[in-house]
Amino acid sequence: MSSHQMPLFASLPVAFTHGEGAWLWDTQGRKYLDALAGIAVCGLGHAHPAVTAALCDQAGKLLHTSNWYQIPLQEKLAERLCKLAGMDNAFFCNSGAEANEAAIKLARLYGHQRDILTPGIIVTEGSFHGRTLATLSASGNRKIQSGFEPLVQGFYRVPYNDLEAVRQVGERSKEIVAVLVEPITGEGGISVPDAGYLKGLRKICDERGWLLMLDEIQTGMCRTGKWFACQHEGVVPDVMTLAKGLGNGVPIGACLAHGKAAQVFKPGSHGSTFSGNPLVCRVALTVIDELEKGKFADRSAKLGERLLAKLREKLGKVSGVKEIRGRGLMLAVELDRPCKELLQRALESGILINVTAENVIRLLPPLIFTDNEADMLVDKLDEVVRAFLSGT
Repeated sequence: MSSHQMPLFASLPVAFTHGEGAWLWDTQGRKYLDALAGIAVCGLGHAHPAVTAALCDQAGKLLHTSNWYQIPLQEKLAERLCKLAGMDNAFFCNSGAEANEAAIKLARLYGHQRDILTPGIIVTEGSFHGRTLATLSASGNRKIQSGFEPLVQGFYRVPYNDLEAVRQVGERSKEIVAVLVEPITGEGGISVPDAGYLKGLRKICDERGWLLMLDEIQTGMCRTGKWFACQHEGVVPDVMTLAKGLGNGVPIGACLAHGKAAQVFKPGSHGSTFSGNPLVCRVALTVIDELEKGKFADRSAKLGERLLAKLREKLGKVSGVKEIRGRGLMLAVELDRPCKELLQRALESGILINVTAENVIRLLPPLIFTDNEADMLVDKLDEVVRAFLSGT
């Protein structure tokens, strides 16, 4: 890493020159199977022809004008996303953190419009919502908060997957206006909640007049076997946040709102210089087109089942493996010990994986993964994990 870069990333000793589909090539010409997809970003893989064509064509026409003017591609993207998600309107931004920041601001404004002086939002332990001051305050991760105090106030933390804890906070505080939760935790270790959890949250929010806000930044865009993870339970939130897979590597985030939440923001309530410019909206529309054409929601569900079955067959009874879980192409192998060392071991074996929550191997392969590539990933991961657990 250049000495002129801030030392914020503990990057692995590899740099990539190009990619194709689920594969990347480094500066030495070595080939790697990508089971991380830029942390659930490149759902269509690398150098996708349709995305490349959209980028090049739009770059030759118009990149940016600002939201002082109408942007037809932005209007079209908002319509497409709202139709897919069952939402009413959208605000576009540049990242998942910004999408969650918009959601937090929307919730606070909603509370003030109801004459609540200090609006509170219920969040969960083990969550990750971003690294701005508000979103890291909302996250249930002490590590990313340390050193940035004083944190933003107004967040009430409860255990994940615990409806009773949410009810209890509601009984104790009359300041609550919203619940912000991930349908499946990402950085927190790919925790899949019990069936009915989201429905239960929806019921509690409806009873109390709260907003249900779902962070679908990692789970959205066909990642879990549905367009959005909340659709597994037929739940429509009041607010949904998106990013990652929406642009296949082009930075774009979105905050979608429904019903009463869609009426909260007015001109001047929020904004962003770069938000929803023609380039990013053109790419996101292309991503949606390709996901629809390829029926990737169904594909993710089927391939995820295949990967889970094979991972459990290979590693399920290995001493040191605690649990193998996931939904769609959002998978985890939890070990009984810290395993950051596996990042380098996997790299040397020719696969790209991630480790989160200290001891959870996180797999987020691109949605275009083939059956053969899935089998290859399992075989290589099996070798790497067994060698690590045996101390060899």
